[in-house]
Amino acid sequence: MTRTRTRIGLIANPAAGRDIRRLTGGASVVDNYAKRRVAECVLEGVTVATDRAEVLVMPDGAGIARHAIDEAPDGIDASEGEVTIEHSAADTRRTAAEFREAVDAAVVLGGDGTTRDVALEIGDVPVVAVSTGTNNVVPTPVDGTLAGVAAGLLASGAVSPDEVTARHGMVDAVAETPAGDRDLTALASLEVSSRSFVGTRALLDPQDLRGGVVSRAHPRDVGLAAIAGAIEPVEPDGSGGVAVRLSAPDDAPRTVRAVLAPGVAATVGVESVDRLEWGESARFEVPDGVIGADGERELELTNATVDLTPVRDGPRLVDVDATLEAGSRAGALASVRAPIEER
Repeated sequence: MTRTRTRIGLIANPAAGRDIRRLTGGASVVDNYAKRRVAECVLEGVTVATDRAEVLVMPDGAGIARHAIDEAPDGIDASEGEVTIEHSAADTRRTAAEFREAVDAAVVLGGDGTTRDVALEIGDVPVVAVSTGTNNVVPTPVDGTLAGVAAGLLASGAVSPDEVTARHGMVDAVAETPAGDRDLTALASLEVSSRSFVGTRALLDPQDLRGGVVSRAHPRDVGLAAIAGAIEPVEPDGSGGVAVRLSAPDDAPRTVRAVLAPGVAATVGVESVDRLEWGESARFEVPDGVIGADGERELELTNATVDLTPVRDGPRLVDVDATLEAGSRAGALASVRAPIEER
């Protein structure tokens, strides 16, 4: 039975896909005009699954939300969420917290960082993660219109989330430093770098990378997850994670050729690769360096000991293809016209 009210959330991060890796690597630029078009397509897609829906859109300073609302098709009641924006990642987290109780499915336009911020606050709400960011290990390059169809099918109750979603893991870091403990959470990977400053944030130089822990690992991924995946693959809905320790290629027992970032391929030396269960930690000594989350430097550390742990409480990610197929099987994408009686 469908719900009396279909409620969908839409988060479009205006900062995603516009960082330094557009200059230092080969990542493509996703400007805010493109995001406005994708957001507009999402709302159009919702109409395929339901003719009446409420859509809450994260407010922003780039006009993405306002354009989507102004161009919303008939039957879609679109409005901005009640969030005060600060033009930072806090906007995404506060919006996701609002969506936790306010919507039945959410579409997120961004990269790994945006999806991570959503995951920290959105709880069990199914998330359709659409790639419009830089590090796109987790979000997929799905058409925005199809993302809207999938969200509409889930939010209307035509498709059960249990049938088409999978819980993605995350990785927690706890750093013991002379000044006290510090913590950080990543969606796909936490990386230990020997470079002692955040700088432009991007992790691109393989000589800086000392290892880390990933929640998924496959050669199709980017960064540390690609390195781990060349030796010990872990599917996104698999159990636990992988700890990777790196060294200079000439000194390592084996090497891996992997994609570290869009347009950046490198040969790295692999000292060890160890499978971790949920809650099992790998310890790294960091005399002077940085811990990165999903390809971006975050924590500057000196004389620190860091425990990296895969945890199972990540976002509930939607398989768009499976959702559309389930919607077809349920008859939610077709209607039968009653026969005209002969006179």
